[in-house]
Amino acid sequence: MTPAINEERLLQVLVAPRMSEKAMRLSADSQYVFRVLRNATKPEIKTAVEKLFNVQVKNVRVLNVRADGTHFRGRVGAHSAWKKAYVTLKPGFTIELGGA
Repeated sequence: MTPAINEERLLQVLVAPRMSEKAMRLSADSQYVFRVLRNATKPEIKTAVEKLFNVQVKNVRVLNVRADGTHFRGRVGAHSAWKKAYVTLKPGFTIELGGA
């Protein structure tokens, strides 16, 4: 049973696809990586991917990427923490993300 989710929120849940070497390698196995909102839940991510890309999702795994410090020209700063979602699709479904 999928909970009722606001349609407007679904458009905001997926921030951007991750286009790294690992993400490209995983896409061969129908697994895609997205940057998502920090407060997004697995059911929201699943529903957003299914509605936006017209596919069926098999599994969703999430990972919180922690903030890390940085230095630039003698100044100390920090990169923000963010959340990553690994979305596995059911067999026969693919997503065209426009990668290389």
